Amino acid sequence: MNRVDWIVLKTILSRIFMAIAVFFGLIILVESIDSWRFNYLLGVGGLPLALLGIITASAAWLLRGLTVVVLVGAVAGVIDLQARRELTVIKSAGTSIWRVLRAPTVVLLLFGFAVALLIQDAVVTTNRGLDATIPGNDSAALTPTAGLWLEQYANGERYVLQATHVVNRGQELRDVTIYLQDGLKEGRILAPSVKLVDGAWLMPQATRYRAGQPPESLTNYAIPTTTTSGDLSIKLANTDDMTFYELFASLGTNISDPALRSAVATRYFRLLSLPALLVGALFIAFAFTGGYRRASGYGVPIVYAILIGFVVFVITEMADRAGSAGVLDPTFAACGPAFVAIVIGLTVLLYREDGWA
Repeated sequence: MNRVDWIVLKTILSRIFMAIAVFFGLIILVESIDSWRFNYLLGVGGLPLALLGIITASAAWLLRGLTVVVLVGAVAGVIDLQARRELTVIKSAGTSIWRVLRAPTVVLLLFGFAVALLIQDAVVTTNRGLDATIPGNDSAALTPTAGLWLEQYANGERYVLQATHVVNRGQELRDVTIYLQDGLKEGRILAPSVKLVDGAWLMPQATRYRAGQPPESLTNYAIPTTTTSGDLSIKLANTDDMTFYELFASLGTNISDPALRSAVATRYFRLLSLPALLVGALFIAFAFTGGYRRASGYGVPIVYAILIGFVVFVITEMADRAGSAGVLDPTFAACGPAFVAIVIGLTVLLYREDGWA
């Protein structure tokens, strides 16, 4: 890495991290409006815990829009290089734009992997621990325990299972009511606890209620289900609140529901594609603001660059929804926006470097 690399890298990264700091501060101000959560954490663990809750919740929001923030920072960095004529001197010395982009590209790739594999995991784990202390959340579950409703299938029949509490990450449900259809078993079943075993819900003690008949006590009663432990663990969690390694482990479990597997795969590949998406934002910033200009005004290029960045962000969110719903292939839905961002940046850079603009 020579002096040119250091100059470009120092300027671009300083502006990117400045943009991250500014956006992070704004998000913290917005998150601090949730006074109920702040006051509760303040009462539980004092001011440090309350501040930690605001910071980690704000970090989760920041990571979701990190691509646009990096784009804004990269645009500011390129304009800074242009304002001091450093980029003009570097190019006039015979250094190509691809050589200029080398160092920032490598660093952003490493930064993207650090966010996907380390920072995101730390934020998710911390947020999960804080949410578990809030009333209405079971510390052993990833879902609020005010009521869980599951539509179940067995032997071509459907029934509905409702539980008040979730423990052991869904392996055991408590205060359960099962509403049966006429074709399966008429009436409903109440059980203090239900455990998921291979292909069935097992109730050590239960009571069946049917119209016109006295209550019937049941012991070790099992009702079949197609739900697996993998399905249940995903249903009880939001894929945005799962770490990279949990997503990877979930893909290796027996998830029988295609929609659930699509949601997990889309989130997993989206994290893997984050470094490429950040590089695409860098290319877009250089493509729209890195060209030689006699005038000192950069208003129009800045607007174009940021507009393209928001378009990529919208495409990313739409593809994420489509991939999670199973409409698009998860790999395509997750990696497609990064490919689009890189292609846009490279296309405009090639167009400008060929001397057509």
